[in-house]
Amino acid sequence: MDTPQKFPNESGEDRIVYVRPVSVDDLPEEIRAQTGESDNLYAVHASNGDRLALVNGRRLAFALARQNDMQPVNVH
Repeated sequence: MDTPQKFPNESGEDRIVYVRPVSVDDLPEEIRAQTGESDNLYAVHASNGDRLALVNGRRLAFALARQNDMQPVNVH
């Protein structure tokens, strides 16, 4: 597997984000109440593990990352 190339942003942080599927059942109740009929969402995480976003769809997660000048990497 290729190691993603790191691209530092203006603050010196790398610009890689990790996209992974998340089961709605694993989310807190207050978030589950907002998910509608979705069974699986995708989380976008910073390299330090912080969740940056939770979206409905892998393509949307990748688009969101790229729109914010981040390099998305798929996590299984």
